[in-house]
Amino acid sequence: METTSTEGRILAVLEDDAKASYAEIADRAGVSKPTVRKYIHKLEDDGVIIGYSADIDPKKLAGQSIAMVGIDVASERYVEATRALKDLDSVESLYTSSGDHMLMAEARAPDGDALGDVISDDILSIDGVTAAHPSFLQERLK
Repeated sequence: METTSTEGRILAVLEDDAKASYAEIADRAGVSKPTVRKYIHKLEDDGVIIGYSADIDPKKLAGQSIAMVGIDVASERYVEATRALKDLDSVESLYTSSGDHMLMAEARAPDGDALGDVISDDILSIDGVTAAHPSFLQERLK
């Protein structure tokens, strides 16, 4: 991310600490609090900032397993399959991908068995989904 512009500096602070106050962001970005407020509102309105989240260490979560699932979809069913995947409560986030799979989903369930059921019963049962390749997250390193 380009951090020489005011916008870039503000975004860099937010990426480092999404819970930072306007005062903290202003101090670290070298601008005033009103400037921070103005830029953040504009970035939210423009869809650059789409939300705020907590980084989770899956190994420390009691009672929850997380997997990143590479999903392949028949191109003629892509729109419908993507809508169905977005509607699944167990799919925390869904991304388009230019890698080995068309989509990448972050799936969560109470344990590994339940997560396996989400993949086999929910994701793979969607019309148009041709394959699901899970990678179960174990330990957050950064």
